[in-house]
Amino acid sequence: MTYVEKVLKQLKERNPGEKEFHQAATEILLTLEPVFDKHPEYEKAALLERFVEPERVILFRVPWIDDNGNVHVNKGYRVQFNSAIGPYKGGLRFHPSVNLSVIKFLGLEQILKNSLTGQPIGGGKGGSDFDPKGKSDREIMAFCQSFMTELYRHIGPDTDVPAGDIGVGGREIGYLFGQYKRIHDEHTGVLTGRGLSYGGSLIRKEATGYGLVYITEEAMRLRGDSFEGKTVIISGSGNVAIYACEKAQSLGAKVVAMYDSDGYIYDKNGIQLEVVRKIKEEERGRIKEYAARVPGSVYTPGCKGIWTIPCDVALPCATQNEIDAKDAESLVKNGVKYVAEGANMPSTLEAIDTFKRAGIIFLPAKAANAGGVATSALEMAQSSGRLFWSSAEVDQKLKDIMIGIYHNIDAAAKKYGFDGDYVMGANIAGFEKVADAMMAQGIV
Repeated sequence: MTYVEKVLKQLKERNPGEKEFHQAATEILLTLEPVFDKHPEYEKAALLERFVEPERVILFRVPWIDDNGNVHVNKGYRVQFNSAIGPYKGGLRFHPSVNLSVIKFLGLEQILKNSLTGQPIGGGKGGSDFDPKGKSDREIMAFCQSFMTELYRHIGPDTDVPAGDIGVGGREIGYLFGQYKRIHDEHTGVLTGRGLSYGGSLIRKEATGYGLVYITEEAMRLRGDSFEGKTVIISGSGNVAIYACEKAQSLGAKVVAMYDSDGYIYDKNGIQLEVVRKIKEEERGRIKEYAARVPGSVYTPGCKGIWTIPCDVALPCATQNEIDAKDAESLVKNGVKYVAEGANMPSTLEAIDTFKRAGIIFLPAKAANAGGVATSALEMAQSSGRLFWSSAEVDQKLKDIMIGIYHNIDAAAKKYGFDGDYVMGANIAGFEKVADAMMAQGIV
C-alpha cells in the first residue's frame, strides 16, 4: 500500500459516513501519487495527514424566529481547513443538503482552488442547513443575524474571510455584514461579495461565470477553436449560470438549455437571458415560467434530461454530482467536446473517467470555477488599500488569472507525464504551492 493509499484509508476510517468528503479526497489524493514519489520528505513530515485534517472545525446552533413567532433551530458550520498560504477563504452555503461532510469536501477543494489563483488565500468553507427558499426578507435577516452572532468570533480580515455560495447572495451578505459590524464595531473587509455601496467590488457577481468561460476560451484558443457558433448547455440558473451564459453568448455561442431544481428549459433558438434574469433575479421565480413567456421553448420537469441534448460545450453550474456516468455517456454520444465545471464537484468520479476515456477536454471545478474566489481576493486587496477599481480593471485581472490557471494546470500535467489531464494538473499545481508553504512553516 502506497503512502497516499494509506492516508486515504485512514481518512475514511476516521470520518465514517462522510461520502462527499471521501469522494473529494479520493479524487484529489490519488492524483498526487507522482508528487509523493518525487518528494519522500513529505511522508516523513506527515504532510498529507496534516493536509487532509482541518485546522479547525466549528459547529454551532442557529436559533431564529419566523414571521409567525415560531422558533426554529438550524445547524451552523465553519471549517477552517488550511491557512498555509493565507487567511482562510471560502463561501457560506445555506441549503438543506448542508452537513459536515459537504462543508469538509468544499473546504478541501477550496485549498487547491485558492492556491491555483496565485492569490495569498488559504482554504475554508461554511454554511447551514437553513433553506432561504420561500422565506421573507425579515426571516432571512433574523437567521443571518443569529448565524453571525456566533460566527463573528471566529473570522476577521486577516484570519478568515467568508463569501457567498449557494443560498447566500447579496441580500444575505448584507445582513451578515451588518450584524458583524454591529457586534465588532468595525467596518472592515471581513466578508466579500458585499454591495458596491459598502465596500464591494465590481465584477464580483459575474466573476465565477465569466471566469468559467475565460478558462474554457483559452483551452479552445490553443486548439484553434472558439465559442463562435458553438451550442452550449448550462445547468443551473443562479449567478454562475446566468453570467456564464452572458459571457458565452457575447463570444458567439448559442446557449440552448438551463435548469433549476424543478426542471429544465430548452430553447433551440438560444436562451433569451433577459427573460431568465427577470424570472430568477427580479421575481425569484421558477425556470418553468420561461416556457410560458418564450414561444417555441420547452420546459421538462426533472433535471437529468438536460444532458441528453446535443451540444459542443457543457458547463455544469448547479451542484455536486449532477453529472453521473450515464449522463457523461449521453454527452459524449451527442458530440460534446468541452466540459468545464462551474459548480463544485458536479461530476462524479465515474463521469470524469468517462470524459477522460473519450478524450473530452475536461476542466475541473477547482480550476474552472476559481474566478469567484479570485475576484474575492481582489476585493480583499481593494478593501485593505481603500481602493476601488473599475469594471474593466477587475475584469482584465480576472481574465489574466483564469488564463494563468489554465497554463499552470497544463504545465503541471505535462511535467508529471499526464499531458491533457487537467484533473491531475489542477490537483498537482494547487498542492505543490501549499506543500511548499507547509514544509517551510514546520510541524504546525
